[in-house]
Amino acid sequence: MQLAGQHCLLDVSGIDIEWAKDAVRIEALLREVAHAAGATIINSHFHTFGAGGGVTGVLLLAESHISIHTWPEHAYAALDIFMCGSHQIELALCLLKSKMQSDFININMINRGLPTNLN
Repeated sequence: MQLAGQHCLLDVSGIDIEWAKDAVRIEALLREVAHAAGATIINSHFHTFGAGGGVTGVLLLAESHISIHTWPEHAYAALDIFMCGSHQIELALCLLKSKMQSDFININMINRGLPTNLN
């Protein structure tokens, strides 16, 4: 496979319920994560679903994206980090693990790319 990038899917449970409702704090953490990985942020958009609702947000990166969806009522967040090139996704993951203060994080890493032989 001709590697295009790494795609990391995270399921995070036991997160702080108040944090899961706070789009400003969530965006700040994801910006910190992007910088730790050496990524370039192009744009961002974060939306809170009503009073006490969850947050959906995305950082559009020159290298791809980081997105999050939170469910405060379940103390759960789903994150998606996709980065192309030689960026430090491992540094981003270490920062997330240390800052999210969760009970459990399940991480699935997927190498994305084109097959080298199409026959």
